[in-house]
Amino acid sequence: MNHLKIKTAYTFFILLLSLALHSCAQDEPTTINLNKDWKFKIVDESKTSDKELFTANFNDKDWQDVQLPHTANLEPLVVNNQWQGICWYRRTITISKEDTNKKVFFELEAAMNFSKIWVNEKLVSEHHGGYLPVILDLSNYIKAGKNSIAIRLDNTDNDITGPKPLKRLDFNMYGGLYRNAKLSVKENVHISNAVLANKVAGGGIFITYPKVSTSSSVVKIKTNVANDSKQEQSITVVQNILKKGKVVKEYTSKEIVIAANKNTDHIADLHLDNPDLWSPDSPNLYVLETKIQIDGKTVDLEKTKFGIRVFEFKENQLYVNGEKTFLRGVNRHQEYPFIGYALSDNAQYRDAKKIKEAGFNYIRLSHYPQSPAFLDACDELGLVVIDAIMGWQYYNDTDEFRAYCYRSATQLIRRDRNRPSVLAWEVSLNETKMPIFFMEKLNEIVHAEYPGDNVYSCGWMDDVYDIYLQARQHRILHPHELKDKPYSVSEYGDWEYYSNNAGLNQHKLPKDIRLEKSSRQLRADGEIRLLQQAYNVQESHNDNLNTPAYSDSYWVMYDYNRGYHNDIEASGIMDIFRLPKFAYYFYQSQQNFNHKKVLKIATYWNKSSPTDVKIFSNVDEVKLFLNDELIATQKPDEDAISTKLTHPPFTFKLGSFTAGTLVAKGFINGKQVAEDKVSTPEKATKLKIWVDESGKPATANVNDVLFVYIAAVDANGTVIPDFNDTINITLGNGLEVLNDEAIKAEAGIATAVVKVGNISGSVPVKATSANLKGTYDFMIK
Repeated sequence: MNHLKIKTAYTFFILLLSLALHSCAQDEPTTINLNKDWKFKIVDESKTSDKELFTANFNDKDWQDVQLPHTANLEPLVVNNQWQGICWYRRTITISKEDTNKKVFFELEAAMNFSKIWVNEKLVSEHHGGYLPVILDLSNYIKAGKNSIAIRLDNTDNDITGPKPLKRLDFNMYGGLYRNAKLSVKENVHISNAVLANKVAGGGIFITYPKVSTSSSVVKIKTNVANDSKQEQSITVVQNILKKGKVVKEYTSKEIVIAANKNTDHIADLHLDNPDLWSPDSPNLYVLETKIQIDGKTVDLEKTKFGIRVFEFKENQLYVNGEKTFLRGVNRHQEYPFIGYALSDNAQYRDAKKIKEAGFNYIRLSHYPQSPAFLDACDELGLVVIDAIMGWQYYNDTDEFRAYCYRSATQLIRRDRNRPSVLAWEVSLNETKMPIFFMEKLNEIVHAEYPGDNVYSCGWMDDVYDIYLQARQHRILHPHELKDKPYSVSEYGDWEYYSNNAGLNQHKLPKDIRLEKSSRQLRADGEIRLLQQAYNVQESHNDNLNTPAYSDSYWVMYDYNRGYHNDIEASGIMDIFRLPKFAYYFYQSQQNFNHKKVLKIATYWNKSSPTDVKIFSNVDEVKLFLNDELIATQKPDEDAISTKLTHPPFTFKLGSFTAGTLVAKGFINGKQVAEDKVSTPEKATKLKIWVDESGKPATANVNDVLFVYIAAVDANGTVIPDFNDTINITLGNGLEVLNDEAIKAEAGIATAVVKVGNISGSVPVKATSANLKGTYDFMIK
């Protein structure tokens, strides 16, 4: 063959390959991230009508250009008059002529709170609720070329969704499109969406585990395939299970016939030998790759992460994969300072990472459905979850409200049912008196939507639900014999130490003393009060361990805004900027030392510090030195609030203060395994800057948000805890400070909330305060 023929054959081969690749790309679904290129405005509708605003050619050039996740209004640090009102988002999407003959799906992960959506001037959705996704089939509304999307959001008080009016609510419901948006284009034969399919225990892909064992497990996969074409179709379902990118199980169905405009369920039982099971200590994940093929050609493909596990209760105690497991947990609000709910996916992960690093293996998602990105992190990190519908001290005795709650429970389960982290569904209105029939219906929804054994509803009333959630203050105020069901201390450590009527006789104390003894302590309140919070969490957690509870969850992980109140709710073991308090280290020390060796001296060691020095650790012996002189060697405390703790703290009574350096050395079986030191702060010499990445580096182009910390330190690098001056910060291109007020240090550390733009690389950060300076190279991925 001559060179010309070889060249011609090669060119023809490349052309065929290119066409084949193009065909494959067209056959498989296309998912487009729609977070960019939105127009936004808070609207006074007395001046502009809805009809004008959803018009396709409406002039929105003077509207703000925004990227999702987005908050409707930047709030002050202390939010006691949160913005409520009407805002609009507008966007244009371009659809090819070819895609107009396919299925086009639009999804908002959340839209606060009552949304109306127009596509090409046609109203396609009215949706109540700001925490669960809005998913729409736009196939009959789109056209080739440009298509207009207009979204009206209303986060004013709502009788249908509740909860009670914001002026009396104990948390905020921040407005905006505060999670992600996407557009999916699929063939007319496709895997359905679980919400749109609206099939009980069906739609989409549903994975369950009829058999769970380390030797052999069964993965049951129910796949719903829709044929929205005008002809009967013969399909094949191809499913592969992958572990760390490697295929460990292959499956191909026989040919399945689906009539025109119908759907069908296909069930496959796949056996895995020697599977890696999911648990809090070993959160092993698999990926299910599902392909729908026609004549050998893939027309749809979905990837689903899952973990093989079973949660069982024996004598009301929890067993994970047959191993008895106590869940030590915490509650979490999804709020950040200034931006409210508009956290990047990276920020959601960082929040979960800090919870895991605090020594927790469980989280109660209070009191509403939280971000898919946060739940992804729980799956990945090994945090067991109680997944909750929206509810707090509000019940509306109307059919509309009940229907909203029933729909929320249904959609929550359909959204999260494949997640290994979810232990139970809190289909309950927290701290709300509910009628029995209402609870029975919600419980029925759980077991209909997720049929089979080892599936659990839970709620704060013990009448109906499978698991009883009871706050510690309720147990103190209303002690009674527990019913024969699993029991969890759902909230503790805060209210019973704070409220006049929470059962610990606070009404006998003057208000100032009551506040000093409470768990609501800002970092600025000083060592004595932070140690009081740590005492409270130790006492209450130890008390919980005297009950039949299989788990407890402290209130709360992070300080948060209370909406109606003129201060931040400060019972968090980390503050609103995610800086730890002493109580954080108590919880961290309660984990097994094989997981993490913990040794923390809980003092600033200055003239105002208590001379009883508390050390939180999971070692079995500690030696404490002051200025290289051995003070004492001690075993863990043995006192009334340590009787049930695996790792009580260590208390060293020094009697007097001497400036210098405290060094603690921790030993296990006589061998030193850990060390910590604290030095008396001297004169501030510079500003130290660092960034909270918590496992996710700053990332460009995704609206990432991070905390940048600036501390006044002495020549030894010790933070000056009484430094509370204002910090001036200068950022390079691609970074933006979101603080809407002066950046002021608290207990020596100031925090800037920084948004990352679309520039990657090294960006300089400079900070000054009086004669103090600091620099930092901010690395953006």
